[in-house]
Parts: sequence; C-alpha cells; structure tokens
Amino acid sequence: MSLHPSLKITLKARKQRSVLKRIERIKHAIQKGTFNEQSSVYGLPKIKSLKIKVKKEKAEEKAAAPAAGAKAASPAAAKTAAKGAAQAKKA
Repeated sequence: MSLHPSLKITLKARKQRSVLKRIERIKHAIQKGTFNEQSSVYGLPKIKSLKIKVKKEKAEEKAAAPAAGAKAASPAAAKTAAKGAAQAKKA
C-alpha cells in the first residue's frame, strides 16, 4: 500500500532533532566503551544532536573563475591573477 502524496514529508520540512534516539545513544555509548551487554537500555543519558553547517568559500570560487578567463586573454594577465589567488590563500 502506498502513502498518499499529501501525507509525505519532504526533507526540507523535517525539523532537526534535539537529542539522539535510543539506538543511536546505545551505538554512541558502545563507541565510547561505556556500554556493555549487561547494561540496561533504559535510563541512558541523553546526548545532544548538533546540526553541522558547512560554509562554502565564495572567495576561492570567484578568484578561480577570473583566473581561467585571464589565461585565455594574455600571459601577463594570468600571472597577476595567479599572484592575487596566492595572496588570497595566504590570508
């Protein structure tokens, strides 16, 4: 049986969970070495879930695009563009 399209939740509409689910907390405890086979699965400490955002570096993309166009124009312009890109990386 399929799910009606009006009941489906898109990835954008989903909210970020504040804590991990029980199975995720057990896996985390096993990785840390604090959980063993005799431990109870109830009463586990809650672990905060963090949403990580990766920022795109726009400066490098903009510096790379003019450098490619400058190479086609003249070798002197390409050298100045390469120097500018090198200085941007150092900063």
